Amino acid sequence: MSIRSKLDISVYLVVGPENTKGRPVGSIIKDAVEAGFTCVQIRSKIASAQELIQLTRHASEAIAQVDKSEEVTLLVNDRLDVVLAARKQGIKVDGIHVGQSDIPVEVCREYLGKESIIGLSARTHEMIEYIKTADISQIDYLGVGPLHETMTKPDCGLDSDGKLVTRSFVEISKLVGLSKIPIVVGGGVKLVDIPSLAQTGAAGFFVVSAVSEANNPKQAAAELVTEWKNCAAVGNKD
Repeated sequence: MSIRSKLDISVYLVVGPENTKGRPVGSIIKDAVEAGFTCVQIRSKIASAQELIQLTRHASEAIAQVDKSEEVTLLVNDRLDVVLAARKQGIKVDGIHVGQSDIPVEVCREYLGKESIIGLSARTHEMIEYIKTADISQIDYLGVGPLHETMTKPDCGLDSDGKLVTRSFVEISKLVGLSKIPIVVGGGVKLVDIPSLAQTGAAGFFVVSAVSEANNPKQAAAELVTEWKNCAAVGNKD
């Protein structure tokens, strides 16, 4: 079974060295994956290409250590060059996550092949129009947010006037209804948000600091996983 056919973005960690309070990225990922996280994205705006390749290696090794390499999806944010270089070095990395203004999806698909995962975040104020009009046949999922203002990515959700636009649960439900591909929601997501998020029909949620900056990352991750599973199960019964 291909990685695309079994993609699970229900509990999704985004992490880089600037988000771990000085702790190794690999150890945070290992804790999250052991707790049940299903997708990991390496994202850093400060790391060099070489550092990102090493971070990807550490992430891949951490996932392998808990025997989840065939289940957990590992992605790199924005950097097609890093994904290609990592693969060249034998590192198992499953694909890329890009923004609407980053390298085009078609280019990513051409270089990474038909079996790689490609996720995309469109600018918040354009997401509904994007879902209605864009060719999403090359994309595996859409990232939507922010749910709340977040210091992890202060520019997340800024509209063309520089104003912060957050997403309500009603808006997320509308986006889910319009989209032909799965939607994962993030941006300041906390444990208390999970029940309402599960009711929107979103495929999952992504977090950064809720796990990576927690005093006990494994416990924080486990609580999020348990809450999502419980709420999603209730939603499926309705």
